[in-house]
Amino acid sequence: MNDATSTVAIRVLVVDDHWVVREGLRRYLTDEPGVMVIGEASDGNQAIALARELKPDVILMDILMPQMDGIAATARIKAEMPNVEIIALTSVLQDHSVSEAIQAGATGYLLKDTNGAELLRAIRSAAAGKVQLSPEAATRLAKELRFPNQVERLTERETEVVKCVADGLSNKEIARRLSINEKTVKAHLNNIFGKLGVHSRTQAALHAIRTGIASLKSQ
Repeated sequence: MNDATSTVAIRVLVVDDHWVVREGLRRYLTDEPGVMVIGEASDGNQAIALARELKPDVILMDILMPQMDGIAATARIKAEMPNVEIIALTSVLQDHSVSEAIQAGATGYLLKDTNGAELLRAIRSAAAGKVQLSPEAATRLAKELRFPNQVERLTERETEVVKCVADGLSNKEIARRLSINEKTVKAHLNNIFGKLGVHSRTQAALHAIRTGIASLKSQ
């Protein structure tokens, strides 16, 4: 990748125990402007070490791996580096471990047979802090995820913000829609996470969907 694009590129770490999957993802992403693969890992322990060293923007995280699986690695990375966005990789939508990965803090998920356009959209959305899940997956995940039985009531403004999150808006887009600044949006999100007992935008959106506060738009 040339210097002009690398300075603004989304830094991606690819994690999968199968070499052919890592190679396929790396080759495809290397040719895409605005995206740069900065490293590859074959298990969760390597993923944690490389995340600490390389500071990626987005991690494509396989779920089923030896040594340490993607769910445990996601939880560790998000605890240490909450600004790193993680997209879980899975072979089947029904895999219950996908919901566990979201619970651990993953932004979303990708099926391993996803096409190139969907892969890039997911990476760019994650880097921009957007929630991007299909309505079918969102409904299924909302049913499977574990949330606190009792949560604090959201204010009217916090409810507006979480609806925007479920609509797939970034902080900048939320600020524009609600005529507030991005710093205020971040403050509202921190309050929302605390009240709902969640750790990510995706979890907040799914909680809102489950409770009827919001519905996820087709994306």
